[in-house]
Amino acid sequence: MSFESLSGIVAAPFLPFNPDFSIDWDSYKPYCAWIAEQKPTAIAMNMDASEGPSLSRDEQLEVMRVTVDVVNGACPVFSGLIAGYTQDAIDWGNALKAAGAQGFAVFPPFPTFLGNPVPADMIFQYHKALADGIDLPLVAFQFPKAWGPDFPPETLARLAEIPQIIGLKEASFDVAKTQETIETAANLPRKIGIMTGSDTFIMEAMLMGCDGALIGFAGTATDQLIAMQKAVAGADYGTAKEIWDRLGPLARYCWRPPIRDYRPRMKEVLVLQGFFKHATTRPPQLPVDDAERAELRRLTEHA
Repeated sequence: MSFESLSGIVAAPFLPFNPDFSIDWDSYKPYCAWIAEQKPTAIAMNMDASEGPSLSRDEQLEVMRVTVDVVNGACPVFSGLIAGYTQDAIDWGNALKAAGAQGFAVFPPFPTFLGNPVPADMIFQYHKALADGIDLPLVAFQFPKAWGPDFPPETLARLAEIPQIIGLKEASFDVAKTQETIETAANLPRKIGIMTGSDTFIMEAMLMGCDGALIGFAGTATDQLIAMQKAVAGADYGTAKEIWDRLGPLARYCWRPPIRDYRPRMKEVLVLQGFFKHATTRPPQLPVDDAERAELRRLTEHA
């Protein structure tokens, strides 16, 4: 199997819930179809944006089956791969593959990868085992340094040796780390796509050299982010800035500290857009308050 470098916009949509915390399939299906119609590079479910860690494994499989059915070949469908140890990740990845997953965003196996530094060989061996055991495109996942792992140059160079690695979700939310990663990738013997996952500076990361974004904020205004990425790639910086001047304030507000609250914030936005009936998130996540809801309405209207 051949594997190409990742670029463009990979949307990581949100997952609506009913007030009883069950999945609201009636809202999800037309919402997912709307995103697919905008032709992102791929759609990634079972991610943090879609509350993958709060879903049972049966639910994750059903999310894959429903998404693949709704997307109907408009773009590839990826899944987050969330597991705590290597063999479980391989077995679980193959189960998701059987449900229709065409690639994976590989979550670090916490708590083993918690904190830094994480040995380069440990990171390499984990991803190599998944590549050999599942044989689908893989996107590695660089977290903020306080959480780990962030991939220093020697680790990223080792990952590039794995042909199934097509990209890195660069979600450090750190400008200096983003720049280091871009510069490292530029000197690798094989091209892998550096996809920003830092929702607060999406355009700026692209201007720095990211190949695109694998990002929760593409769960809304998907076509606008696609247009912005194409504008940056084509050196049409005025168009890119006009788009981001509208969207950026909303993204920065939703992903401000505490960052965990971006999920209920973004669900409020999707309620305002008419896609979700409820902004429900699963406990212990809390909803937004009235003041935050009012500011989200203002920023959504501006965007």
